[in-house]
Amino acid sequence: MNNLLQQIRAELTQLANKEIEQSAHRFFKEGIKLYGIKTPVVRALSKKYYQLVKHESKETIFAYCNEFWKSGYQEEMVFATDWAYAQRKKFVADDWTLLESWVMNYVSNWAMCDGLCNHTIGCFIEKFPERITTLKAWTQSKNIWSRRAAAVSLIVPAKQGKFLDDILEIATLLLHDKEDLVQKGYGWLLKETAEAHQNIVFDFVCKHKQTMPRTALRYAIEKMPKDKKEIAMAK
Repeated sequence: MNNLLQQIRAELTQLANKEIEQSAHRFFKEGIKLYGIKTPVVRALSKKYYQLVKHESKETIFAYCNEFWKSGYQEEMVFATDWAYAQRKKFVADDWTLLESWVMNYVSNWAMCDGLCNHTIGCFIEKFPERITTLKAWTQSKNIWSRRAAAVSLIVPAKQGKFLDDILEIATLLLHDKEDLVQKGYGWLLKETAEAHQNIVFDFVCKHKQTMPRTALRYAIEKMPKDKKEIAMAK
């Protein structure tokens, strides 16, 4: 394992670009650790190196993912999320402990949160929907990224019309969150939910529009018809 990690990190270091690193910092309020490599290049590297380990056990792949997360580098997070998602057909219920630990211990910005939760966590939830109760618990966390994760983990299922009641409950639990990135997270979730349940989401927004943060409201109605948007935005 160590030899391959060293090889990966040597190539990432070789490709590091100071201008890209400095430019990327503009997208994050919080501190972020970067080599300075464009995401498509990182994804290509992730795919290339995964070919060397794809026949290893899921436990071995997850061990690599742990090391990537521990590094703190945004680019290594891409490797971690790609490789973990590649194991989705092998997920078992006990894997939740590890996945949750990544959210709690290593996610430190919106890109890490969405990168892990949109697909890896979301896929796990579809397979083991009983874990939605944990997402609801995350809404009460002091950790902003856990609260955002509670919403964005259901983005993909929401597009398929799944988990409507749970989504509305999570949106309600996050309704008055003070953090802009949490508001955007559950607003995004409602927007995707509206693809299959527009009238229900519209009614939800109208019911809460007097106290719902405008950031979340605008996200939620983004794809709705003009007449519905005007009603939702009216004071």
